[in-house]
Amino acid sequence: MEEIDRRVARTRRALHEALIRLIMRKGFDALTVQEIIDEADIGRATFYAHYRSKDALLRGGFERLRSELKAARQAPRHGGERDQPLTFSLAMFEHACAYRDVYRAMLGGQGSIIAVNEIRRALSELVKEELPTLGDDGAVPRELMLQFVVGTFLTTLIWCLEKRSKLAPSEANAIFRHLVMQGIGRAIVSDGRQR
Repeated sequence: MEEIDRRVARTRRALHEALIRLIMRKGFDALTVQEIIDEADIGRATFYAHYRSKDALLRGGFERLRSELKAARQAPRHGGERDQPLTFSLAMFEHACAYRDVYRAMLGGQGSIIAVNEIRRALSELVKEELPTLGDDGAVPRELMLQFVVGTFLTTLIWCLEKRSKLAPSEANAIFRHLVMQGIGRAIVSDGRQR
C-alpha cells in the first residue's frame, strides 16, 4: 500500500512540475493535456486516472498550498507572530513570491480564474478558523469580515504581482496587515483635513 501511495505521489508531482514548466513557457490557457503528459513523460490513461482535466490538475496543486498554509499557522514565528490574528498571510506571500513567475504567467486567463478561486477557498477556510479570535463588535457580520479579509489579501497579492514585483514577502504582508488591521480611515480623514 505504501508503494502505491509513493507512486501516486510521484506521478502527481511529475504532472504538477510539468504543468508549472509549461505555464512558464506558454501560459495556462494555451496548454493541452497532451503537452502536459508529454512533458511529464506519463501516459494519457495515467493522467486521467489522477485528474479529469488540466483545470483539475491546476486545482490539485493548491491542495499542497492549503497544507503549507495550515502548517505555517501552527509553526512558531519570530516576533510572536503566531499570537497575532491572520498568521497565514506571511506564508502565503512567501509562497507567491517563490512562485512569482508562475502566478504572473497565469494572470489574466482561465488559469488566473482557477488560481484566484482556489486561493480564495484556501484563505476563506483559514480566516474562518481565525475569526473567533477577532473581536466582534456586532456592527459587521462575520461573513462580511471573512470576505473583506480574503478580498483585501487577494487585492494586495495581485497588486504586488502586477505592480511591485520586487516587494519582499514581509513588505507585502505588512501592507496587507495594515489595510486589514488599521484600514485607510486615517488616510481619508487626514486627506480631507488638508483641503
